Amino acid sequence: MIFDNLKNSKLYFPLGEGIQKGLKYLTSTDFSNLEPGRYEIDGDKVYAMVQTYNTKPASAGRWEAHKKYIDIQFIAVGKEKIGYTSFEKVINLEEYDEEKDYGIYKGDGNYLIAEEGQFAVFFPTDVHMPSIAINIPKEVKKVVVKVLVENYEEKNEQEMVVI
Repeated sequence: MIFDNLKNSKLYFPLGEGIQKGLKYLTSTDFSNLEPGRYEIDGDKVYAMVQTYNTKPASAGRWEAHKKYIDIQFIAVGKEKIGYTSFEKVINLEEYDEEKDYGIYKGDGNYLIAEEGQFAVFFPTDVHMPSIAINIPKEVKKVVVKVLVENYEEKNEQEMVVI
């Protein structure tokens, strides 16, 4: 997992072309009037999902993880808590859904507070719980950039290659 301010995004360009494309998209796009929806960056290899929603209590949150895609979660407006943990601290609630690229888990973890201009990167080795209210539910505009992990089914966490 990575957590930082978007102004430092160039530090992470060496992690791969897909992450670089995603971070460049975030730094070069004005999200103030962009409608929720999917936006192509590099076809299915790198794309953005613009979302607007109300945060929720942690009791309503779900731990999730992905295998095919890395998440770059960027807060465009508002702030929220995001949980993060490892697979050693969770148990599987719902088997991994290949089509939707997620598994659902139950367990414990830590939380960070993500504010406007900050981003978190969650790799397939990171279990996370987004969209959590800090005190009371508030509206957030978030952009989740999905970055394909090349040959994800053939890689383990030490061999993961980002396109």
